[in-house]
This record gives sequence, structure tokens and C-alpha cells, in this order.
Amino acid sequence: MTRFRRRTLLVFAALLATVGATSTLAATRTRTGGAPDRLERFRELASSRLALGDLDANPAEAYRDIYALLDDEIVESLASGGVFASSEFLQDRLDAFGDAWGYAQFRLTRLGPLVVGAFRLSDVGGGNSVRVYGPLRDEAALLATLYRDGRPSVTPLGGGEPQFLATWEGTPSGRGTRPLRVDLVRAHADGVRVTWSTATLFPDGLYARAWLVRAGEVRLRYELHYPGWTPGCDGQTEQEDVYRLIPTQGTLARVSRQQHNAWHRELRATVERLFAALAEGDETAVAAVVPDATVRSRLPGLVPEPACDAADGMRETVSIAATDTERRPWTLTFRRAGIRWRLAAISPVLQ
Repeated sequence: MTRFRRRTLLVFAALLATVGATSTLAATRTRTGGAPDRLERFRELASSRLALGDLDANPAEAYRDIYALLDDEIVESLASGGVFASSEFLQDRLDAFGDAWGYAQFRLTRLGPLVVGAFRLSDVGGGNSVRVYGPLRDEAALLATLYRDGRPSVTPLGGGEPQFLATWEGTPSGRGTRPLRVDLVRAHADGVRVTWSTATLFPDGLYARAWLVRAGEVRLRYELHYPGWTPGCDGQTEQEDVYRLIPTQGTLARVSRQQHNAWHRELRATVERLFAALAEGDETAVAAVVPDATVRSRLPGLVPEPACDAADGMRETVSIAATDTERRPWTLTFRRAGIRWRLAAISPVLQ
């Protein structure tokens, strides 16, 4: 069924089901400028501000005006009741706005008395929002707004008070990951509050390679930034956490954790100890990492280079890059000895 036909059937059903509500709604829209005028105004704002780059000049004003139109449309439909307040009718109205600006995406989720919208106007920060609508002193109103970077989506959660997970997907990093934020949002008084967030767990940012957000569970596989980690290199250690909803506490708790390619983090910890020992002239600490006296005797003062490590197929032998005090490049070859790593050979890159 085409969108035009679906929209026509919805409106026709509304007219048949609620004649009185239709008269009230028509009078209201005539008095306030009406939904068609809002749609035309949205089209004008999108073409004049979003499309022509007015966001660079005054993004807050451009987004404010656009969201005001969307808020008015939803609140008015909720206030009218009946079919006009149904999820199908509201989504259909928002689809019309989305058609007017093809880049925009508007998705609604019903949570008991609340309607939660995940709105995307831009991949640039500031243009995306999660908005919560519902009753306020017996009137329909906009109750809360959340603004974050990234594309928003909403996952409903069961339980007593309405609650949901808001997921924000950022722009790809270029190394197979992207910034990610997940918030647990619960109804509170006449609005909502965030009771759990990955922003608290990862204050320096979360870069996820894979994730699964579903009712009651959040699964994340993400980068670990440790000494020796280099952006864009393969085989580095990543971590995977699973969080589950604790209904009695209104929050999520971690129930499992595992590491992928844990060997690399262990190797780089050994490498960092070696460089620190060389810098401090700690011969005992150097000997603990370099048991071969011949190799130790050839060790110059070295500092690490930000390059990808070269591992063999079994990841039992790994070569890393370093430079000496005269900026000459060296290759350091580490081998696994049981659960430990030891420096087995060194050689200058240029003889």
C-alpha cells in the first residue's frame, strides 16, 4: 500500500470514527494556522536552513523552530484524542514531515500514557533529539527533551513506570567502530530522568564495534585504550560487556565481561615495563623482560613508535617498532614464554 493511500485511509477512518473530534480539530487548526501550514512551514525551514547551511550561522535557532512545529503537531493530535492520538496516525503525520525533508527521520514509540519520539535532523551534533510527550495536569504536553550527538533510537522496557533505552550512534571512526551512548530513561514526576548511562561508565567516550540493545539487556563490544594501543591496527584487545536490567533498582548491572585478543594488552604492558626500565636505568627490571644477556648488552636507549605491531600467525612472536636516542629505527621481537612475554631479539632497521 502506498504512503499516500495509507494516509488517506487513516484520515478517512478518523473522520468516520470521531466526527465531533474532527470538528474540534478542524476549528483548532483553522484558528492556529493548521497542520497543512505547519507542513509547509517545515518544508520552508528545511530548504532555507537545513539545506542551505544556516546551521553554521545559528543552529540553535534553526533546530528550535523546526522542533516547535513538530511538537505542536504531536501535542495537538494527542489533545484531540481518538484516532488522532493513535500511534498510527501520529507516525503517518510525521512521515509527511519526513517526506518534506528526505534526510529527516522521525520514529514514535508508545509507552503507556507517554509517546516517545526519536528524531533525526542531522548527523552533525545538535540536530537530533529524543522527545517525550504525555499528560501534564490533564493536558497533552511536551514533557522532556534529550539532545545528544549521534542518531537516536528508542527501545521500550517493561516494568511498572514507563522506561526506555535511548541509543545514540555517532559517526564511524574509520577503524570499524563508532561513538556510542546508551541511556536508561525512566518516567519521573512530570518528566523523565536518566538513571543509568554509558557516559558515566566511559567518561572518555565509548567506541563500539558491535552492540545489541534490547528489552532488559545491553551488549557492547568496544575498544580498550591502553598504553601501546594504536588507532586503526588489527588484533588489538577489545572488551565485551553484558548489562541487564535490575527492575527493583531501576538500573542496569554488568553480568559478564570478556576480552578479545587479550594477548595484545598483556604484550604491551610488558613493552611499557621495558621502556620504563630503560629510561630509568633499572638493570634488574630490564633483565626480567630480557633474560638473554647478549640481547641486553646490545640494547640502546629506546622509545616506542606509534606503529602497528607485526604478529606471526599463532601470535607467539610479535615485532614492534622503536627508535633510539638518535631517531634511528629498531625492530624489537618479543616471544611468548608461557603466560609471559620476553624480548628475544633486536635489530636496527637500517644497517
